[in-house]
Amino acid sequence: MKTEVKALVVGGGAVGTSIAYHLARAGWSDVMLLERDELTAGSTWHAAGLLPYFNMSYATTHIHDYSIKFYKTLEEETGLDAGFFVVGNLRMAQTQARMDEYRLYSATAETCDVPHEFLTPAQIKERWPLVRTEDLLGALFHPTDGYINPADVTMAMAKGARQRGVLIERKWQVDGYTWHGDHWQVQVTKMAERGGNLVPTEESVVIRAEHVVTATGNHAQRTARMLGLKTPAIPVEHQYIITEPDPALVAWRAEGNPQHPVLRDADAKWYVREERGGWILGPYERGAPACFRYGVPDSFRADLFPLDLERIEEDYMSMIHRIPTSETVGLKDDFNGPICYTPDGNPLLGPAPGLRNMWLAEGFSFGITAAGGAGYYLAQLMTEGEAAIDMASLDPKRYGQDWMTTDYAVTKNEEAYEHVFILHHPDEERPAARPLRTAPAYERQKALGAQFGHVNGWERPNYYGPLDAPEHFDHDARSFRRGGWWEYAEAEARAIRETVGIIDASAFAKHVVKGPGATAFLDHFTCNKLPKVGRINLTYALSVKGTTRTEYTIVRLAEDEYYLVSAGAWHAYDEDYLQKAAEDFGMDHGWFTVQDVTTQWGVYAVAGPNARALLQGLVRDAEPETVLGNKRFPWLSMRNIELGMCPVRAIRVAYTGELGWELHFPMEMGLYLWDQLMAAGAAHGLKPVGARAQNWLRQEKSYRAFGTELGRDATPLEADLPRFVDLSKDFHGKAAMEATGIRSKCCTLLIDGPADADPWGREALYHGDTRVGRLTSGGYSVAFGKSIGMGYVRPELAVPGTKLLVRMMGDLWPAEVVEDSPYDPANARIRIDG
Repeated sequence: MKTEVKALVVGGGAVGTSIAYHLARAGWSDVMLLERDELTAGSTWHAAGLLPYFNMSYATTHIHDYSIKFYKTLEEETGLDAGFFVVGNLRMAQTQARMDEYRLYSATAETCDVPHEFLTPAQIKERWPLVRTEDLLGALFHPTDGYINPADVTMAMAKGARQRGVLIERKWQVDGYTWHGDHWQVQVTKMAERGGNLVPTEESVVIRAEHVVTATGNHAQRTARMLGLKTPAIPVEHQYIITEPDPALVAWRAEGNPQHPVLRDADAKWYVREERGGWILGPYERGAPACFRYGVPDSFRADLFPLDLERIEEDYMSMIHRIPTSETVGLKDDFNGPICYTPDGNPLLGPAPGLRNMWLAEGFSFGITAAGGAGYYLAQLMTEGEAAIDMASLDPKRYGQDWMTTDYAVTKNEEAYEHVFILHHPDEERPAARPLRTAPAYERQKALGAQFGHVNGWERPNYYGPLDAPEHFDHDARSFRRGGWWEYAEAEARAIRETVGIIDASAFAKHVVKGPGATAFLDHFTCNKLPKVGRINLTYALSVKGTTRTEYTIVRLAEDEYYLVSAGAWHAYDEDYLQKAAEDFGMDHGWFTVQDVTTQWGVYAVAGPNARALLQGLVRDAEPETVLGNKRFPWLSMRNIELGMCPVRAIRVAYTGELGWELHFPMEMGLYLWDQLMAAGAAHGLKPVGARAQNWLRQEKSYRAFGTELGRDATPLEADLPRFVDLSKDFHGKAAMEATGIRSKCCTLLIDGPADADPWGREALYHGDTRVGRLTSGGYSVAFGKSIGMGYVRPELAVPGTKLLVRMMGDLWPAEVVEDSPYDPANARIRIDG
């Protein structure tokens, strides 16, 4: 047993072995992998081995794509057959909504160069006559994927890792982690077989590791406790059955026909593939329970749970409907085992919150599909500082340590399992474990018809539906086109353009940085000039690669005190980076502190031509007629004002591009202030507005959003934001940003799309017959009466007047690049005096 390594990987399933392999391939020569039992002893051994490309996430699609291509190379490298059957994947559709889902997914697949094609029912029947097709509308077919033997591919990656110098040690259990400033000390215990159980021996070793990666699968809860973390990675039971040989299938194959592709009847919520002349049926049924919520029992090894046939009876009958010849075959085998899930079904992949050199690779519900790509991109992140794709959507910190609980994880993971084959609408909001975090005016907004979204645990209005909306209104309003909510969002956007609207933005993340060293730190940490006292600035913190790591609005409260506002959805993600950057900077320039004040301050954004008049009726000041005018309260400034009895930190800025203010108030006064604003606003046409209308309006102003236009795969200069980058100063990531150059550039487009649909922000862009980029945001413009979008294209095309095409619902639609801020480019409406 080696006791000092550069990187220690804990967990010997498909994910762990892939990470060890790719770290070695990336050049780290001193890597060791520990497994408490045998390689593949966790969920890997009982996985069905499917390799589905289908995923609505841009990052996850890249990960799956890498895996599928990588697995095909393993035999040549290692001499071991990974057991990859490239039979394709046929995803069938019974409804028009399902076909719309496939067309939207196709846009993501197209931008990632994933091979796929659409088939008609007749084409399906011609290729695979055992499949019933009369009730299908079509299918999406991936010809290059299929299924793989999980044990074989894991052993092939393990051999490849050994060939590259990785040490793999079995029967060693980790019992503790301790950080010593520049390395981890990992306490491990030798395990032994006794009476069929795996038990600890008295042999114990401490391993010194510069980096640790945990890929502990179903043991993620135990791992998290040892690290002092909370994790939502909790397993859910997944069962599948194997039938006896189907005579019709055996005859079909005997005639020299190829294997059926993996069949997925998404509307029936199951997958089926061939297995030794029979069929494997794997459903994602309602009621599958979570298990091991506090950890895996010591006695549970490569074990299974009893089969619950009643739970999958409906799914079994639908398989018989789709493959009629399967009706007479018996059951040969069954599997019901734990597979780790997360609330959104995506893995937790990246740096652990609050810890140094600790990397998490947990919660892989599709571990075999993702293992190869997860290892590849995590190795990039560890060895180079960033990956080639933006990994933020998979970051472990998307579930905050301050609000995520066991009950939340269990409830959401069971929901995520059940939703594997549910229609993945872009406007989908899942109901489980809600409401959880609510702002003060939640009940008032609900009474006004608010239909809420779920952001970092917070309830946030997406739009306001009819006052008498039934409980299922939002569910029924969803669509891949313009859903039933569209007319309400359109009216809200129009209100802000014509009268005045109020948006609850209390979910914003908020931090205070203060002390004698605060200015020096923030000047180095961010790329823009720091504002003067009483003023604000928009700025970015960069990654080591010079790409955009975080967007901040910075308000300077005093010479050495700053109020930082960032996206609510990325609260823990931003805070972790900010805190670690502060620690790295040190106190050489004077002490300073970083304080999270998110739950201390609520935020209402009031915007529209009547915003000043509305606030004028509430403001308390010795000279109320001038307090909100340009002289005393200019654009991009902050003032402490009083609205009725509520003290407000008012910021004159509007994400919607109209005259407006962000009103930051003590959270406990939020209900009082909401009532005051609504009462005063009645005379000015005040309308409550949700996030969807706001998203449309900010695109009319070309305001980039973090997580879409802004992220770790583009620099601020590529986002075409040179006005927010001060090249006269030194700042973190500057040299890397300049060295990167302009690979692609962000632009705004007006789109003449279909009458019943708008882009969602994942569509491919074409210049003639050549694909030149992709949208990152999309929606509808009330100012221009047509669809709008933002995205990245080749730099020479990101100029006003360029004619492009956008792929929407399978067809190409004309689009034109327009000037930045096509609505009110001179900002006259924002700056208007009064």
